[in-house]
Amino acid sequence: MTSSRRHVVCSAPGRAGIIGNPTDMYGGSVLSCSVDMRARVELTEGRGLTLETAGQSCIISNRDDLRPVGDRFDVARAVLEYLRLPQLDCRVAYESQIPLRSGLAGSTALMVALLDALLVWQGDYRSAYRIAEQTRYVELHNLKVVCGYQDAYMCTFGGLNYMDFRGKQFYRQAEAELFATIEPLGPFVSELPFVLGFTGVQHASNAVHKPIRERWLEGEAAVVQGYERITEMARAGKKALLMSDWATLGRLMNENHAIQRDLGGSGDSNERLIAAALQAGALGAKLAGAGDGGTIIALWPWQDYSHLEEALRSAGASAIYQPRVVAGVTVEVNEAAAPAHQGGEE
Repeated sequence: MTSSRRHVVCSAPGRAGIIGNPTDMYGGSVLSCSVDMRARVELTEGRGLTLETAGQSCIISNRDDLRPVGDRFDVARAVLEYLRLPQLDCRVAYESQIPLRSGLAGSTALMVALLDALLVWQGDYRSAYRIAEQTRYVELHNLKVVCGYQDAYMCTFGGLNYMDFRGKQFYRQAEAELFATIEPLGPFVSELPFVLGFTGVQHASNAVHKPIRERWLEGEAAVVQGYERITEMARAGKKALLMSDWATLGRLMNENHAIQRDLGGSGDSNERLIAAALQAGALGAKLAGAGDGGTIIALWPWQDYSHLEEALRSAGASAIYQPRVVAGVTVEVNEAAAPAHQGGEE
């Protein structure tokens, strides 16, 4: 007999862009890998709807309580506002191992985990492609964050993926959006030769992406041509990674970064870490996400990276990570599951 107590736990990983970013905003291609840090959401039964994180709590009594106020609960408010669920009697608690505003898609991972957990709780239809698109929709329309599709797809699918965002350069109504093409490469790559360095500087991706997006929409040649070139590099980078052609991949990563830097998409803290990585012997180094802080990714195809770590920390890195091929959004616990929603899609 099934217990009447409900308990749902979902988690989703962060990600690091290897090459191709930020053309996920411009109909381009991106090669990206998950990181072994996760945002985790736990739903349990309760009286009314309560949000909890970082030792704080927030009671949601009506739809007015879902308006953003600039605190830690805005991500959950945005997801709840988007889903327009009936009044819930549950406690929504969440936490994340991904450093805040580190350029590793921490807020997106949390949003993916929240969305999936709430759909599981309701017994509603779930699809990885739809969760990715819904997450991206919430970021853009509910949180007003100008960003691409890489984060939403990577946090949902996890792994190591080559992603094609052709036809997704212009924001459409949700029902008209095309699904991205996701090609898993994890089974063909025995080891990831990358090291991540967090600058320690929190960044806001919206502040980096929005001005360049506006220039692209106005047809500025440097932006349009630059992102066309980065898309080409992502395709070549996929082959280089699969062939273990580290010299070519490093050259492409450096060119990718040079274009984005020259467009104003980097930052002093990023440049210090990138310069330190290259001086230490890394074959390539670039932004792992948006610039002006956050995280850089360095190509280091040798087992011992202690020399690189020392160089990065001397240049100001507050943390060092390695990307890992890990699962995307995952239902870790689903106890006393309610019957599936009969109106869901097949």
